[in-house]
Amino acid sequence: MTRRYFEMNAVSTTVSEQTRTSVGVRPATGVLSAIGQTPLVRLDRVYEDLPIQIYAKLEMLNPGGSIKDRPAWKIIENAIEMGKIGLDTVVVESSSGNMAIGLAQACCYHGLRLICVVDPKTTKQNIQLLQAYGAKIEMVDQPDPVSGEYLPARLQRVQEILRVFPGSFWPNQYSNTMNSLSHHQTAREIVEVLEDKVDWLFVSTSTCGTLRGCSEYLRAHGLKTKVVAVDAQGSVIFGGPSGHRLIPGHGASIRPALLQDGLYDQCVLVSDLDCIVSCRRLAQREAILAGGSSGAVIAAVSRLAHQMPVDSNIVLLMPDRGERYLDTIYSDEWVLQHFGNVVHLWQTQP
Repeated sequence: MTRRYFEMNAVSTTVSEQTRTSVGVRPATGVLSAIGQTPLVRLDRVYEDLPIQIYAKLEMLNPGGSIKDRPAWKIIENAIEMGKIGLDTVVVESSSGNMAIGLAQACCYHGLRLICVVDPKTTKQNIQLLQAYGAKIEMVDQPDPVSGEYLPARLQRVQEILRVFPGSFWPNQYSNTMNSLSHHQTAREIVEVLEDKVDWLFVSTSTCGTLRGCSEYLRAHGLKTKVVAVDAQGSVIFGGPSGHRLIPGHGASIRPALLQDGLYDQCVLVSDLDCIVSCRRLAQREAILAGGSSGAVIAAVSRLAHQMPVDSNIVLLMPDRGERYLDTIYSDEWVLQHFGNVVHLWQTQP
């Protein structure tokens, strides 16, 4: 990052304003300008017998590999514009997955130092990605003694680090409204492609930034879209009991501050095995290698298909790439170890 960047008090335009025109795409400046405008593709094989149109919003095609590029970029850019981040600011966040990678990308581009607090569940690949972007890894190796969860312990460590570095910045993804605001654009892209005919939207949950942002946009524009929040069994977001979860980035051990009443019409809970089976089916039938949260929304469709009128337009947000799950979801050995011999489940028609 150059000092001139801050002296000029530059204000970034939205991705759509910067890269899109009425006649096509024009060159843009920097990798962050490539965030957004991800493809919306129709799926015609994974549920080929259902009399509905299913579309997948391929958020894994953001430059950092996930939907979290959007809030990471929005949070950092807004903090720069508001003077909360300067040349020497240290950014500190708790994340073990996609948000961490999105922040690492944004901080790397702006020349900012990032300290990312993770725990032993963080995959080796994610740690390597963070280090490749220049982030410093702070490992919390003991869970919170009260809840037995790592997230409270990670958040406590964030606060300790913030006190060490005066003027440091905490993105606080679970309560920062820039998280949800970034997804107004996500919903807008869907609505523009389908010309306002979005009957159902399935959103996997963690920080609830995506859920809130998309829902706010749809409601503000008078659309009657039914929003389905897809959560993990063992997540406490919607009041369920805390339980063991294997799929990262789906569900949470705390109720996010971004969650509000009225954001969704229905909530569907899916198991880790549901995610795995649906990811495998998606890869085999649609040639889309996606992460666990994508499997969750695929699984949720079958639960509610009986409620959907013929020819409904169903949109599924697919948050990230499957390459980050090659050692888990797409590993036959890992699946066998945790779930037994279940290969027949994704080789059978749903």
